[in-house]
Amino acid sequence: MSLAVVRSRAPASGRAPEVTVEVHLANGLPSFSIVGLPDLEVRESRERVRAALQNCGFDFPVRRITVNLAPADLPKESGRFDLPIALGILAASGQIPADSLLHREFAGELSLTGALRPMRGAFAMACGTARSSAAHTNGGNGAAATLGAPGSELAASPTSHHTPPQLYLPAASAAEAALVPGVDVYGATDLPSLCAHLAGTPDARLGPVAAPDLAQIASAVVPDMADVIGQRAARRALEVAAAGGHHVLLIGPPGAGKSMLAARLPGLLPPMTDDEALSSAALLSASQVGFNPSQWRQRPFRAPHHSSSAAALVGGRNPPQPGEITLAHLGVLFLDELPEFDRVVLETLREPLEAGRITISRAALQADFPAACQLIAAMNPCPCGWRGDPGGRCRCTPEIAARYLRKLSGPLLDRIDIQLEVPALTPAELSARSSAPGEASAPIARRVHAARERQLIRQGKTNRELGGREVDEVCRPDGAGEALLREAGARFGWSARTYYRVLKVARTIADLAGAAMPSAQQIAEAIQYRRAVGLF
Repeated sequence: MSLAVVRSRAPASGRAPEVTVEVHLANGLPSFSIVGLPDLEVRESRERVRAALQNCGFDFPVRRITVNLAPADLPKESGRFDLPIALGILAASGQIPADSLLHREFAGELSLTGALRPMRGAFAMACGTARSSAAHTNGGNGAAATLGAPGSELAASPTSHHTPPQLYLPAASAAEAALVPGVDVYGATDLPSLCAHLAGTPDARLGPVAAPDLAQIASAVVPDMADVIGQRAARRALEVAAAGGHHVLLIGPPGAGKSMLAARLPGLLPPMTDDEALSSAALLSASQVGFNPSQWRQRPFRAPHHSSSAAALVGGRNPPQPGEITLAHLGVLFLDELPEFDRVVLETLREPLEAGRITISRAALQADFPAACQLIAAMNPCPCGWRGDPGGRCRCTPEIAARYLRKLSGPLLDRIDIQLEVPALTPAELSARSSAPGEASAPIARRVHAARERQLIRQGKTNRELGGREVDEVCRPDGAGEALLREAGARFGWSARTYYRVLKVARTIADLAGAAMPSAQQIAEAIQYRRAVGLF
């Protein structure tokens, strides 16, 4: 047989679309060409595959070898195609049974000795395999592959009884892929052992890899709110933000605890659902960050440096790669020293913060990435950080302070629901730490979870995600609250977006209190969370 077909997957956009590796051997001058939009890493597979086959004792065909990676318009990257290319050559030359490759998927980078190296994107690839199997099982309509809602783009598993698809990966990468339900994952250490398994050698049979016992894996310690000294207003604001999914801006002098508060927000968020955990893990797996099983069901917390470029923050390159806002999907994106970011970079956040998604377009490809993260930003009130300090430590002129704050545009600030001043701690507050410790994260998280449940039962989404008409239906305050809101809007000159965002925050405060509708007291608290904008 001179033609073999092997199935694999590409890491594009974290969705791991299927790639068919076609290997054809023809007569003529010996050559080895790879077509189908391969990048440099894939083109280098020729040398790795040739050396691996020869060093493992296989015959490398002295013929005209053509490898086609279909579909041809999908960019192919990484060394994951080494293994399917090698298997295709062996099957086309009759050294392994061609039918042993049917209904199986393969991926892995080969060393020159034939050993299989670890690869990124194993979890995402398993999610793609499960999703394709579920769509096929449901008659091709993809009913079991939950692709529509944010947070479930990559979560899918077969719902009917049938033989699970088989996925073959390097042994070092198989454990994380085994976490995905509905897929039998096999791990191989090298090419000869895998070929012996495919050939049916009795003493070389590989078994499916068992999913790691997550209870035995040490999870990262989540910072606790009990460590925070004082800052009652900021603690309350974080509770409201966690309950409604609202974006937060903390403004205060150095050492006030802004970064400490931000690091504790993930510990207040509700536990991840199965779909959310699969989606987040698949995105991390396909990225350069990688996925660690100890991160399973943990909300991502991304804190990029203020020197980050727009491509690093929202995504870019060619082919498009996800940025920090996508890696923080379903978690928290923390931007410390917000005015130190380039203004053009910050402006790229406006649309994804509103829509929860971002589309990166290039000449030959368009990629759509989820970006439903919660933004928490921190900043000083001026370059030296001491503006408004009663001790008079600030040495910034009004012009310098104004230039510093102008780096933040009005449209960007308009999209941040809670803007709060975090004052410096007094010596008395610092000394009272041992006698009056703050409330721990666990009871706050229980209140947040209860408020989120009320929102999901009522409208199927968080309050931050409500549209204009939904806000009118769900967030309408009582008479006194509506009068107070109108008066505040006229006094502070709010835009329509700000008006509706205050209503959403008030609705969240009412949910925390278990109230049927926002009252004047809850409207007043929501208004206070917009007062810090007066510092500008």
